[in-house]
Amino acid sequence: MATIEPTTSLPLPADAIQRILFIAPSVHIYNIPPLTSNKGYLAASWTATPPNRLIFTARLRILETAFPTPPSSSKPSSSTEDEETVKADILLEDPATGQLFAAAPYTTTSVIEQVLDSSRFFAILVQGEGGRKAVLGLGFEERSEAFDFSVSLQEVRKTLGLEAPTSGLQGKKKDEKKEEKKDFSLKEGETIVVNIGGRGRRAEKEKENMGGGMEGGFSLPPPPPGGGLLPPPPSAQEVKQQKRLSQSLETPPPGSIEDLGFDDGEFGEFQ
Repeated sequence: MATIEPTTSLPLPADAIQRILFIAPSVHIYNIPPLTSNKGYLAASWTATPPNRLIFTARLRILETAFPTPPSSSKPSSSTEDEETVKADILLEDPATGQLFAAAPYTTTSVIEQVLDSSRFFAILVQGEGGRKAVLGLGFEERSEAFDFSVSLQEVRKTLGLEAPTSGLQGKKKDEKKEEKKDFSLKEGETIVVNIGGRGRRAEKEKENMGGGMEGGFSLPPPPPGGGLLPPPPSAQEVKQQKRLSQSLETPPPGSIEDLGFDDGEFGEFQ
């Protein structure tokens, strides 16, 4: 039995190899409204009741096809290396008859995109006869099944050498980070001037405006004239002599302590 190319229904070479990478017996297909925001799709706008945009329930398969590529005229005929072309298609089929409803050749990561508000729903770009394209909603009943579908797509990207997809929000954040990066390198002829605190003309000018800084605001009063030294306090002996001198100029009253031959003591204890 000849191998058929699923998207064109044309026969493939006899040595072509096909294998099923993923199969889901029951997925829901939705007619979704046009995308109105660059952030991404929202499944809530398809599944709300009413209106419910469900078209039908389909079988989903990821089919990988590998077939030899005809030799190129630019390569020498003596080359023994066989070239091979690998492609993958996401097929939506009638679960009862297997008839193809729509196919999505997985050539770029934008063919399938996960929605922003659910891990079970995707937006898929399908291609029909005559090259007509449409975006349909794709929903799994179980999260585990949707996870296996995402893992299978990851393996396909590795095989085909496609870059990992980024959602609308993640891509926007990455673009913002790239825009934030600025070039602070010096251009030719540019120099850097470094001002050290407390030095330079600007610091001196600020001191003048502040009245000399610490000296103007918290300086001590000037010393008194004559050298600025205060006389030392008199000793006890000098105080005693001065007191005796002042007492000798006066006549002591009768019956005083001095008449009895007592003085006031060295420290005035008998005063």
